[in-house]
Amino acid sequence: MTHPTRAAKVALVGAGYWGKNIARSLSTIGVLGAVVDENPEQAAAIASANGSTARRWPDVLADPDITAVAISTPAATHVQVASEALRAGKDVFVEKPMALLPERAEELARLAEEEGRVLMVGHLLQYHPAFMRLRELIADGRLGRLQYVYSNRLNFGKIRREEDVLWSFAPHDISMILSLAGEYPSEVRAEGHFALHGRIADVTMTHLAFPSGLAAHVFVSWLHPFKEQKLIVVGDRAMAVFDDREPLDRKLALFEAEVQWSDGVPIAPKVEPTYVELAEIEPLVNEMSHFVDCTRTRSTPRTDAKEGLRVLRVLAEAASQLKSTATDSQPTPTQPATIERPAGAHETAVIDPGATIGERTKIWHFSHVLGSTSIGSDCSLGQNVVAGPNVTIGDGVRIQNNVSIYEGVTLEDGVFCGPSMVFTNVTTPRAFVSRKDEFAPTLVRQGASIGANATIVCGTTIGRYAFVAAGAVVTRDVPDFALVKGVPARHAGWVSREGEILGDDLICPRTGERYQLRGGALVEYADQPAEVKAT
Repeated sequence: MTHPTRAAKVALVGAGYWGKNIARSLSTIGVLGAVVDENPEQAAAIASANGSTARRWPDVLADPDITAVAISTPAATHVQVASEALRAGKDVFVEKPMALLPERAEELARLAEEEGRVLMVGHLLQYHPAFMRLRELIADGRLGRLQYVYSNRLNFGKIRREEDVLWSFAPHDISMILSLAGEYPSEVRAEGHFALHGRIADVTMTHLAFPSGLAAHVFVSWLHPFKEQKLIVVGDRAMAVFDDREPLDRKLALFEAEVQWSDGVPIAPKVEPTYVELAEIEPLVNEMSHFVDCTRTRSTPRTDAKEGLRVLRVLAEAASQLKSTATDSQPTPTQPATIERPAGAHETAVIDPGATIGERTKIWHFSHVLGSTSIGSDCSLGQNVVAGPNVTIGDGVRIQNNVSIYEGVTLEDGVFCGPSMVFTNVTTPRAFVSRKDEFAPTLVRQGASIGANATIVCGTTIGRYAFVAAGAVVTRDVPDFALVKGVPARHAGWVSREGEILGDDLICPRTGERYQLRGGALVEYADQPAEVKAT
């Protein structure tokens, strides 16, 4: 499939901590076409600061002038958002990791190929002038045959609860190492330490061995007294150090010295470093420029889907080894046995250490919130609700009685879970077979409602403002605004934001808001009357 070359206009999707930097970079190169975020005020602020406009996601998908999107949403949403963009004919830049599971990344890569679209993964350090120059030095033979590569990415914080330090810190280093090696490792070994929580690694060491004989390790920790970001490459002629904490003129140091032998004794001569001159370009601007160039020329990005998938496979293999050494969350000398009880929690509710509860959230009788679970503000958890471990629940969520939110489930803002509805986390459960390493992620997007006694099979995504009828069994993804019912659940119509069933005119009977069908998907009509927009 071929596509005409168009002037690039890129929409940013996700205006959070990192998204605002992408917006600035896209604005710098003059291609920022829109900013999309579930928080309209945040989107408007970032758009205004960068000379752009805030828009809604359906409108961006339907706009032919937006030729590409840059996705900086939570990792659990990457596949869903990127798939929607690719099907709408957009080229896609997606921040690392491109997916949480290799098989989902493969699906995304296949979709991009089928649609003939550019798909690029955000491995930022491959676009750093120091790393780019390092690759040139190696290609020119200045270091000789590569023997060993090791990286340290250390800091005190930013400590996360939704992912371990391996997934948070190591992807960039693994990407650089695979790029330098030019081959996939024949062996991956990982070990970690769980200082703060029994299931989330705070320190990891990943060892890689390659068919050519090259070896590497990646050491990451967020329990380190100072920040360190170093990549050291050892060749048989010279060594190079990429230290991202140094100023530009000292970031890349070359030590041109070989081990010498005297009477059968190896001698390491003392040498002073030579600092390599680097181009003054911001890595993120360079990365975004590369993406835009690829969309214009239809070239394959340096960090394309195949590269992203290789990194993801190494991460997944290392993570599986870490899981085998993890233990259930237990209080430790660095983790208090009790935490301050939220004001809205009933005295019979149990809140484990490591859980975070937002303001004005109410937790009713006999409910249990496990460790490393994040619950937003203004939520309500009914009686006998279990949430966690490692679960994320957004703001304004309503969970009725007798519901369990298992590991791997993410509920975005404004989700409604009816009484006794069920989430699964493995597809083929057996009481006598442990399948904790096979948990499949489930995402319920903003404003969706799930009726009483419904079942959501793991690995599915419930779209924005979708409505799952009571008793339905969902076995595949549900589109935005879709009404599904039955066993298995099937598409039975469309609903509005307000939850009203739409007739043939696709007008919400409660608000008058109009919708349109585009490419089989329901989208909100862009030109709403002023009185409707105000609602």
